Amino acid sequence: MAKRDFYEILGVAKNASEADIKKAYRRAAQKHHPDRNPDNKESEEKFKEAKEAYEILSNAQKRAAYDQFGHAGVDQSAGGGGGFGGAAGGGNFGDVFGDVFGDIFGGARGGGGGQRVYRGADLRYNLDLDLEEAVRGATVKIRIPTMVKCNPCEGSGAKKGTSPVSCTTCGGRGQVRIQQGFFSLQQACPHCQGSGHIIKDPCPDCRGQGRVNEQKTLSVKIPAGVDSGDRIRLAGEGEAGESGGPSGDLYVQIKVRPHAIFTREESNLHCVVPISFANAVLGGELDVPTLDGRVKLKIPAETQTGKSFRLRGKGVKSVHGGGIGDLICKVEVETPINLGRKQKELLEEFQRAMEEGDGKHSPRSSNWFAGVKKFFEDMTQPKS
Repeated sequence: MAKRDFYEILGVAKNASEADIKKAYRRAAQKHHPDRNPDNKESEEKFKEAKEAYEILSNAQKRAAYDQFGHAGVDQSAGGGGGFGGAAGGGNFGDVFGDVFGDIFGGARGGGGGQRVYRGADLRYNLDLDLEEAVRGATVKIRIPTMVKCNPCEGSGAKKGTSPVSCTTCGGRGQVRIQQGFFSLQQACPHCQGSGHIIKDPCPDCRGQGRVNEQKTLSVKIPAGVDSGDRIRLAGEGEAGESGGPSGDLYVQIKVRPHAIFTREESNLHCVVPISFANAVLGGELDVPTLDGRVKLKIPAETQTGKSFRLRGKGVKSVHGGGIGDLICKVEVETPINLGRKQKELLEEFQRAMEEGDGKHSPRSSNWFAGVKKFFEDMTQPKS
């Protein structure tokens, strides 16, 4: 069967740079690697094709021969198979192979074969705020347990005055290559546990870890307008990295406590305003609270329970932008309780006067009862 074009296999143009070819190979190797596609013959073949294409195109001399003569120009020099340990292209192939597995397994890399460093873990802190703090902003002190860099050894893990030495098993790379049948795989070095170095004389303070446990106090500036679910990132305030690596980040997760009066919905505030039966019928003015103080709310006569009134600009300005929201007041007519004898007599008299109005004072109630009456009448009618 005729071989496919190497440029087509990697999905690059014939004038592609060495960096583009390397990038394309890494992408293909990650996608079709047998560890990611067990028992998938098609992926295995594509992985072999990508490997062969890279072996040729990453070598300037072989690429020139391929460009001039096609597959016939490189069949003898390509070698036709074997494990990855015999791959053509010298150091270039080994470098990209290591890059691929670094991407897949998250390995850290050290400079020049020296000590390998690892970025510290990100941390999360759940911060509860009052509504007023979230709306207006605040500065809050928090205390977090974390791993910080050991000062005596400056994070190296080695006793002061000494330094870690390169692991002789892996040559400081932190990984070793093992042969498994046709494939050659990389795994963490069992001697240095993937760090690339050995600490012969550990620091007594951190016992060679380069980090120590500590309670850290931070001042967190809360911007005005945050809400539950918002997150504040404090760069470099997470755990210290291993072997002197950079620290992770701290993410402060905001949760706003329930408020006694208000609920928040994006930039708007909502509250329930109980009003008396007399206020609902006759109308009037009420003092209602806002986050900036009291304001007057005018209640029109004959207001029904559940009616909402909007006070413009009395809501919240969100941290995500936009204008100031509104305060939406929903009125609820409160049924009187604990009535005295005289109050009950007055209500009974009022009820009798209402009944003399033939339902015109309570149109919704009258219409509802009329509908109920018709419903039952229809049920008793014989079906034709």
